[in-house]
Amino acid sequence: MMINRTKTRKVMVGNVQIGGNNKVVIQSMTTSKTHNINETLKQINELHKEGCEIVRVAVLGNEDAESLKELVLKSPLPIVADIHFNYKFALLAADAGCAKIRINPGNIGKLENTIAVVEKCKEKNIPIRIGINSGSLPKNMVEKYGWTAKAMVESLRTHIEILENLDFKDIIYSLKSTDPLMAIEAYTMASEIWDYPSHLGITEAGSLLNGTIKSSFGLGVILFNGIGSTIRISLSEDPIQEIKVAKRLLNSMGLYENIVEVIACPTCGRLEFDLSKVVKEIENYVEGLNFPLKIAILGCVVNGPGESAQADIGIAGGNKGGIIFKKGKLFKTVKQEELVPELKKLILEYYESWKNKIPN
Repeated sequence: MMINRTKTRKVMVGNVQIGGNNKVVIQSMTTSKTHNINETLKQINELHKEGCEIVRVAVLGNEDAESLKELVLKSPLPIVADIHFNYKFALLAADAGCAKIRINPGNIGKLENTIAVVEKCKEKNIPIRIGINSGSLPKNMVEKYGWTAKAMVESLRTHIEILENLDFKDIIYSLKSTDPLMAIEAYTMASEIWDYPSHLGITEAGSLLNGTIKSSFGLGVILFNGIGSTIRISLSEDPIQEIKVAKRLLNSMGLYENIVEVIACPTCGRLEFDLSKVVKEIENYVEGLNFPLKIAILGCVVNGPGESAQADIGIAGGNKGGIIFKKGKLFKTVKQEELVPELKKLILEYYESWKNKIPN
């Protein structure tokens, strides 16, 4: 089954296309102090290596704003400036060459401030993300609609109209909530009104386990409905974990290919070797290999051929020996102690073939 994605306007963030017919773009945000240029660049480079395509940095003060020019110059990724409270930092970020400005209209102050940011972005040909957050909605919206998805969408409407009245159309929006159901409702409502690309996220999602579950539910439903041009998995963790989860979520929905996917059967009474240990060893082995490959690791030979049929390669183990499959067909029978080394060898062969565009 293919997910039919909603076509939106095309917006360029640096050299990365958002919306149109483009894929879902993966984003993250640095956790370092932005003015610590070396540490921030280190994080950006690590995120880039993991598969991040756009990175956001916090601009909390003058030191951060003054660091942006060097970061933009040295970063391998387009940089988004995250602006709260002081609109003047958005002006400095635009002058520094940031690829996108993210503002939260609920905390940037009077209308004149937003107008100043829009005019600067028009001058520099930089898109704006209107970041609506359920926790910082304008007082008048809450009084009229309560803490609801409707309040989020109406707040977004107010600020989109401001930008459109200034003849500004390079808009991306987000409607983030810590409640996945509210986020689903808000993004669904907005997609029926505007054709601007949307950035998806569940805010304050939590730790690796809780945040992954919460984000996978909320964003999975939104993506399944064809909505969303960019995504960030917000976790209270190392940002690298955000990219790992995002890639796996998108891959599970047929929206991302360059990932080695390791699938394994649940443990049962037929298990005759340490399946969990082997799965972890192979997952560690393929860490950092960004190419399309599905590996099946199965605990016994009973279901091996059938369950590995949809994988590129697979193994099925036993207490005396094991078998290796390619596309569900028997490739080799080996001793138990040779199973993992032989699988690793096969993984490398597939990687080299992929690099050199040689069909397997």
